[in-house]
Amino acid sequence: MISKNYYSGFCLKNESELFSEFITKNDFSVSAFSYGAIKAFEEVLNSKLRVDKLQLFSPAFFQTKDKKFKRMQLMFYKKDENAYCNNFLENISYPSNIDCSKYFTQGIYSELEELLTYEWDEEKLQTLVNKGVEIEVFLGEEDKIIEAQKAKDFFRNYATVYYIKDVGHILNR
Repeated sequence: MISKNYYSGFCLKNESELFSEFITKNDFSVSAFSYGAIKAFEEVLNSKLRVDKLQLFSPAFFQTKDKKFKRMQLMFYKKDENAYCNNFLENISYPSNIDCSKYFTQGIYSELEELLTYEWDEEKLQTLVNKGVEIEVFLGEEDKIIEAQKAKDFFRNYATVYYIKDVGHILNR
């Protein structure tokens, strides 16, 4: 069994209950949300331990964004972490009425930088598929954080992609 079965998103902790209707709970499945998807993916990729399923909920996918967008995000975070995080919590909740502040934990600059600059690698995805890992990607059509359609197009060759109408980043109404 891998060290963790769930990896949290940026600025979040214990939010897995938001995805309870989707999570496969067993010793050989790993689930992750947003920034946590990067961490879980790399852990599963580099592990010799058995993993049958990797579930990625709204994986942080910013490789379609230009350097200016990424610099601006980092600049806004540095300028006012609290305002940045409050805006972030609003955007991940959209369009639901769920208050995500109860899951909030202060993120750090280096995590934000990592999630913004991470490049999902098709060879690495294929390596996981070749190892027999079933990859599931869940995306919300109304996501205000990532470009869900572009993520869908990218992941569909390596994963079963669930593109859910009328939900945002946290996949809830």
